[in-house]
Amino acid sequence: MSVVDPFLTIRRKLHQIPELGFEEVKTQAFLLEYIETLPKESIEVKTWKTGIFVKVNGTNPAKMVGYRADMDGLPIREQTSYSFQSTHEGNMHACGHDLHMTIALGILTHFANHQPKDDLLFLFQPAEEGPGGAQPMMETEIFQEWKPDMIVALHIAPEYPVGTIATREGLLFANTSELFIDLKGKGGHAAYPHTANDMVVAASHLVTQLQTIVSRNVDPLDSGVVTIGKISGGTKQNIIAEQSRIEGTIRTLSIESMTKIKSRIEALVNGIEAGFECDAVIDYGANYRQVYNEHALTREFLEFSQEKAGVDVIECREAMTGEDFGYFLDEIPGFMFWLGVDTNHGLHDAKIEPSEEAIPVAIKHMIDYLSWKVS
Repeated sequence: MSVVDPFLTIRRKLHQIPELGFEEVKTQAFLLEYIETLPKESIEVKTWKTGIFVKVNGTNPAKMVGYRADMDGLPIREQTSYSFQSTHEGNMHACGHDLHMTIALGILTHFANHQPKDDLLFLFQPAEEGPGGAQPMMETEIFQEWKPDMIVALHIAPEYPVGTIATREGLLFANTSELFIDLKGKGGHAAYPHTANDMVVAASHLVTQLQTIVSRNVDPLDSGVVTIGKISGGTKQNIIAEQSRIEGTIRTLSIESMTKIKSRIEALVNGIEAGFECDAVIDYGANYRQVYNEHALTREFLEFSQEKAGVDVIECREAMTGEDFGYFLDEIPGFMFWLGVDTNHGLHDAKIEPSEEAIPVAIKHMIDYLSWKVS
C-alpha cells in the first residue's frame, strides 16, 4: 500500500466532520483514535481542551523540534463536488485544516515507527480561525514543559501547483485584527424621522469613512486593508433602526500601521457618535500576530528543499493572510511555508477542492527535512 492510501481515507473522514474553534470534539476523538494505533514505546500524548500534544521521545535528545497543525473548520455551507462532503450542516473545512492534520499524522506515524535521536513535538491546535487557539495553548503547563527549540508549520496554497513549496525569510503573513462596531441610537416610525436617530444611516456614513483610512492615513509604501464584510441593522422597512452592527477585518504588514488604523477607526467612530447623537462600542475581537519567519532557519529550509526531487521551491512575497501561528514564532525560532494544492477556488471558498496529491508530497518532504533536523 502506498503512503497516500491510508491518509487519503483519513483526510476524507476529517473533511466530513468540520467543527468550529474549541468545538473540535469529534475531530479530537478521531485523531486520538488514530494515534492510539501507533507504537507506544516512544510517544507521550496529552490533551488540552480540544487540542492534542504528542511528544516523540528521542533516543539521545539534545533539542526538541515542534510541528503544528490546526484543527478547526469554518461556518461555510459546502458547495464542492465531493462524495464525502461535510456531515456538519453549515460547517466546512474550507481552509485546508483537514489536509494539515492528515499531513501531521503522516509525519507522526513515521517517527513513531522510526524513533529519532532528538525529540519531536506534534501540536494539533484548535481554534485557528477564531477565537485563536495558539496563544492559550502556549500558556499551558504542558507546552511550557515541552516547549520546542524550533517550530514549523505549513498552509495549503490554492494558487500553486502540487509539488510547490513557497516561503520567504522574514514577514510571510500580516498582522490581523477582527473589527466589530455596534451603534445604538433611537428607533421610531419611518414617517417621523425627526424624532429618531437612524443607525442605518449612521452605519452607512461610517463604512464610507472607514474606506478612507488606508488611502489617506497609511504610508503608500506600507500596506493595509480595512474590509467590512457584514452590516446589519433594523427590524422592518418602515421602522427607523435603533441599532446597527458593522463587522470587518484589519490587516497590515507592520505593527505601526495596525496601531495607526485602530487610532483612526476610534476617531471616526467618535465623530459618528457626535454627529448622529448615538452610542458606539468597538470590539477588536481576535488579534493575530504577524507570521515572521526566522531568517537562518528559513534559508536553511529553502536550500534543503532546493536539493530534493519532487518539490519546486519558490521564494514568494508576503501576503495579507492572517494566521495565529505567528504567536509561536514570536517566542520560538521557526517558519511557515505554503504548500501548493492546485485548485481554482481560494481559501475560505465554499467550492475549494485542494488536490489530495499534495498530501504524500508534504508527508515525504517533511519526513526528509525533520529526519535531517533530529538525526
